[in-house]
Amino acid sequence: MKHPVDVHVGARIRHRRWMTGMTQQKLAEHVGIKFQQIQKYETGVNRVSASRLWDIASALDVPVSFFFEGLDGAKETPIPSSGNPQTDREALELMRSYFAIPEDQRRQLFELARVLSNVA
Repeated sequence: MKHPVDVHVGARIRHRRWMTGMTQQKLAEHVGIKFQQIQKYETGVNRVSASRLWDIASALDVPVSFFFEGLDGAKETPIPSSGNPQTDREALELMRSYFAIPEDQRRQLFELARVLSNVA
């Protein structure tokens, strides 16, 4: 049975990997493991050891604490992937694309999105 903390940490690994545009294969190479192991970490099937999480954090250029952000406790119920912007592929691609836009244009796009969301 998957533990909610493992699922959360895995989702955060996937989120950061997607935000950096890194493939599972590339992350696995940085960490020195097979990409299948990254898949198991990201789905929460396998727990990530402290030393491996340290290596993953280094490869993804974030502090280890990043993987625990938003986690209130071990009994937290994970949000289904269909409604979680951290695991929804389309939302992650949108965020990555958004941050690739030059800052002045990004601000204009943000304002447009705010106006459209207030109308809807």
